[in-house]
Amino acid sequence: MTARAARLDSFSHWANKHRRWLFALPAMAFIVCLMVFPVVWTAWLSVTDASGSVRADSSFIGLKNYGDILTDTKRFWPAVGRTLSFTVVVLFFEMLFGLGIALLLWRPFRGERWVRTTILLPLVATPVAVGMMWRLIFDPSIGPVNRLLVAVGIPAQPWLAGQYTALPTTMFMDIWQWTPMVALILLAGLTSLSDEPQEAARVDGASGWQTLRFITLPMLRPTLIVALLLRGIDALKTFDILIAAKGKGGDSFNEVETLNLYAYGLSFDYNEYARSSTVLILFFVIIVVCIFLLTRKRAESAS
Repeated sequence: MTARAARLDSFSHWANKHRRWLFALPAMAFIVCLMVFPVVWTAWLSVTDASGSVRADSSFIGLKNYGDILTDTKRFWPAVGRTLSFTVVVLFFEMLFGLGIALLLWRPFRGERWVRTTILLPLVATPVAVGMMWRLIFDPSIGPVNRLLVAVGIPAQPWLAGQYTALPTTMFMDIWQWTPMVALILLAGLTSLSDEPQEAARVDGASGWQTLRFITLPMLRPTLIVALLLRGIDALKTFDILIAAKGKGGDSFNEVETLNLYAYGLSFDYNEYARSSTVLILFFVIIVVCIFLLTRKRAESAS
C-alpha cells in the first residue's frame, strides 16, 4: 500500500468514526455565524459608549450602561412590565380560545373543511399587514368601530392612542391572528390521542366535562406545553404588529412600548447603540429564563 493510499484509508477511518460531528458541522457553522456572533457583538456593544454615527469610535466603559438601564424607572421597567403583561395575557387567551376551537374541530361535522379554512385565514396575512388593517379599523375618524359606536350613541374611543386602551387593543390584535396557530397545534395533538381511555370513561358513566378534565387534558398536556412554549417565545418578541398598528413616534407610542420597541427607538431614533444593546442583552436574559422555566415544566410533565 502506498503512502497516499494509507493516508486516505486513515482519513476514511477517522471520518467514519466522527461522522456525527461532520454531518452536524454545517449546521453548527450556521448557528455560530447567524446566532452566536450577533449575540456576542451585541454584548460587546453593551459595555461600550457607542453612539452617534456607526463609524464613530467607541471605548470600553464596563457595566455603566447596565447600571443606567436597570435604574431607569421611566421607560425600561415600564417596558418590562408591558412586555410581560402582553405575553401573559395573549398566551392565556390564545391557549383558552385555541383549545376551544381545537375541541370544536376535533370531531367530524358537515362543512368541516370550510370552517377550518375560515379559522386559519388570519395566519395567511403578515403581522405588518394585520397591524395596518386593525389600525384602519380602529381609526378615530374613519374607522368602522368608532362609527358604529357613534351610531348607537357611544362616544368614539382612542383605541390605539388612549392610555388605558392602547395595550389591550394590541393584545386583541395579536390574539386574533395567532389563536388559529395554537388551535392547529392542539388539534394535531387531539387527533393523535387514543380513543380507548375516553370510551372507557364514557362507559363508566363519566360526563363530557369529567372526560375532558381527567382524561383528555392530561393526555394532551405535552402538546399544550409545546404550544405554550412556541407562542410564549414568539409573544415575548412581538414587534412588527405593534409598530405597524401604532406607527412611529408620538407621545402615545410609549403606551405600547415593549422592550423590543424601546431598543428599536434607542437605536434608530436616538442612535444610542450601546444603550440599545444593553436593553437587548437584558431582554435576551429574560427570554432565556422564560424558556428554561417552560422547558423545565415540560420535562416535569413528561416524567
